[in-house]
Amino acid sequence: MIVNFRDAITIEDLRRMANRRLPKVVFDYLDGGAEDEVTLRANSEAFSSITFRPRNGVAFDECDLRSSVLGFNLALPAVLAPIGYSRMMHSGGEVAAASAAGAAGTAYILSTISGHRLEDVKTASNGPVWYQLYLLGGRKAAEPTLERARNAGFSALVVTIDTAVAGLRERDYRNGVKALMGKSVLAKIPHLSQLIVRPGWTTSFLLDGGLRPLPNVIVPGNRPMGLQDVASALASSTVTWEDFRWIRETWKGPIVVKGVLTGEDARRAVDVGAAAVVVSNHGGRQLDQVSPTLRALSEVVEAVEKDVEVLMDGGIRRGSDIVKALCLGARAVLIGRAYAYGLAAAGRSGVARALEILKSDMERTLRLLGCPSVKNLDRSYIDVALMRG
Repeated sequence: MIVNFRDAITIEDLRRMANRRLPKVVFDYLDGGAEDEVTLRANSEAFSSITFRPRNGVAFDECDLRSSVLGFNLALPAVLAPIGYSRMMHSGGEVAAASAAGAAGTAYILSTISGHRLEDVKTASNGPVWYQLYLLGGRKAAEPTLERARNAGFSALVVTIDTAVAGLRERDYRNGVKALMGKSVLAKIPHLSQLIVRPGWTTSFLLDGGLRPLPNVIVPGNRPMGLQDVASALASSTVTWEDFRWIRETWKGPIVVKGVLTGEDARRAVDVGAAAVVVSNHGGRQLDQVSPTLRALSEVVEAVEKDVEVLMDGGIRRGSDIVKALCLGARAVLIGRAYAYGLAAAGRSGVARALEILKSDMERTLRLLGCPSVKNLDRSYIDVALMRG
C-alpha cells in the first residue's frame, strides 16, 4: 500500500490515497457520477477501445509536449478543469491547485462554486487562470464577479451549459449530503460516523472553518451564497444560448463553451462567438447514458471545421489517454478527477505529483509511438475500429 504521494506511480495510486484520507461522503462526491454511473464508467472505458499504431525504429533527443490554447503557451496540453468546492477535499483547495498548475506550466480553471476568493486563486498561479461561469444568483450577481475576475487578471471565461438542474448523484443522497449540510443536528447524527473515522480530515476541515459560503457569489444583502443554496440556484439560473449576447458584452476576452456533445451544439457555440468548445458530459455527473466524450469528440471536431479550438474532458487517467484525444483532433484536454485525487491525498504537492505522472506518461507514449511532438499527432497513430464497433 502506497502511503506517500511521492511514491505514487499512477493516478489510481492517488485515488486510493484520497479514499483513505477523505470521509466517504466527500470521496463519493469526488469519485461518483449520476444515476447508474454508466457514463462515468464509459468515459474511461472508451480509451481502451482505441489502439496505437507506432512508428518503431525511431529515436529523437527532444520530446515536445508544448501546446497553444487560446493563444496561451502551455508546457503540456492538459488544463486543470473547474471542480466545485475543492476546498472541501483539502483546505488548500483552489489556491493549491492553481499554484501547482502554474508551476507545471499549464492553465487552471476556477469554478464559480469555489471555497477561496478568486483574487487569491489568481495570485497563487504564475500561469493562465480562467473563470468558469454559473449564473448563480442571476446576472446581477454574476456581473460584479466577472468584473472582479477581469481586474484580477483572469484571461478567459468558461461557460458551462449542461446544468439545467443538478444530476441525480445517488451516492450523495445515500451518504446524507443534504443532512450534513443542513441545520438540523438530529438529521446529521446517522451520518457522522463517516467523519469520525477520518479524524485527520475532520480536524483539518473544522480548523479551516467548516462549510464556508461561496466568496465569489455575492447575493442580495451583500452576502456570499451559502453552499447549501447552490442546487436550487442552479435550477433557476440555467445558461441558455440567448445569454451569450449578454456574456459577450460583459466579458471582452475569449469565451469557452463547456458541455458540448453534438455537432449541432458545437456550431451554435461558434455562432455565439466562442473561441473554443469543451466536449464534456460533466464527468458523468449530469445526464447519465450519454455518449462518452472520446466517442463524441470526432463529431464535434468535424462540425467546427477549425473555426474554434476543441478541448475535451472525461475519463482521463493516463498520459496515453491524452495522446489519444489529441490524435482525434483535440487541441488539449481538461483533467478533473485526475488532479483532484492528488489534491485530496496531499494538497498542492499531490496535484503536482498528478501532473508529473501525466507528463511522464505522455512523454513515454510519444517516444514509444515514434512521434517527437504533440503537434504531429493525428489519426495515423491510432486505430479506432474498436470504438466504431
